[in-house]
Amino acid sequence: MAMSSSSASTSDRPGAAGGRLVLVGTPIGNLGDLAPRAIEALAGADLVCCEDTRRTGRLLEHAGVRARALRVANEHTEGAVAAEVAERVVRGEVVAVVSDAGMPGISDPGERLVAAVVAAGGIVEVVPGPSSALAALVASGLPTGRFAFEGFLPRKGSGRTERLAAVAAERRTTVLFEAPHRLVRTLSDLVDACGPDREVSVARELTKLHEEHRRSRLGDALAQARASEPRGEHVIVLAGAPAPAEVDDAAIREALDRLRAAGLSTRDAVADVASALGVPKRRVYDLATG
Repeated sequence: MAMSSSSASTSDRPGAAGGRLVLVGTPIGNLGDLAPRAIEALAGADLVCCEDTRRTGRLLEHAGVRARALRVANEHTEGAVAAEVAERVVRGEVVAVVSDAGMPGISDPGERLVAAVVAAGGIVEVVPGPSSALAALVASGLPTGRFAFEGFLPRKGSGRTERLAAVAAERRTTVLFEAPHRLVRTLSDLVDACGPDREVSVARELTKLHEEHRRSRLGDALAQARASEPRGEHVIVLAGAPAPAEVDDAAIREALDRLRAAGLSTRDAVADVASALGVPKRRVYDLATG
């Protein structure tokens, strides 16, 4: 009897026939995106860990899978069930992990389960699936060769301020997640941090009937969000920070002259100018002494 490609790829790995933790990517909107290998993994699991048993129950019903057991592992309970999951994997059981949508562990529970299983010496496998971050990124029209994923920003305090500053300075395209009721605030904060002219794509309803990608500049995106009633989870794809303007020799000499006229030594003036203008200290020194 010929072996299917999915079975061969699983059984050929050392230890895969025994206990393992399987992270299963699930649809982010369109149930037709549930992969055959994902269905196979869910059907073969001794336990399925999920964020919401009702939502996962509907997914399993769509797939024609009757789970042996379901266990809630959400942001509140994941830490408490991690040790049990690791023990079950080590003793030979297969535990599948799903989030409400997308890949477990990416702005969703799963990370602590993986850490516990790895620490116990267990096997971790991944069944890839849809990704809202990548779907929004590749459809944004912005550079995709290098990008940064930020997920959800901290909601308040210095953590949010520091993260916004880091996003504003990031040269790579940045992908963020946001809930509908916080979209206006986050776009407003990004305008303050990056300026209104930074390019952005705001995506929603990915893979669904009313999928939408709004490509504009931050100021326009904020105006659009304020004028509408944002619904559904949003993915913000932000263009990277522009390259800093080249500092010419005349500007460096002018800064040196100003500092030395104020009484600074050449050494101190060189250090201050190099730091302020973001240029190599050797270049500033050569201009100061040449």
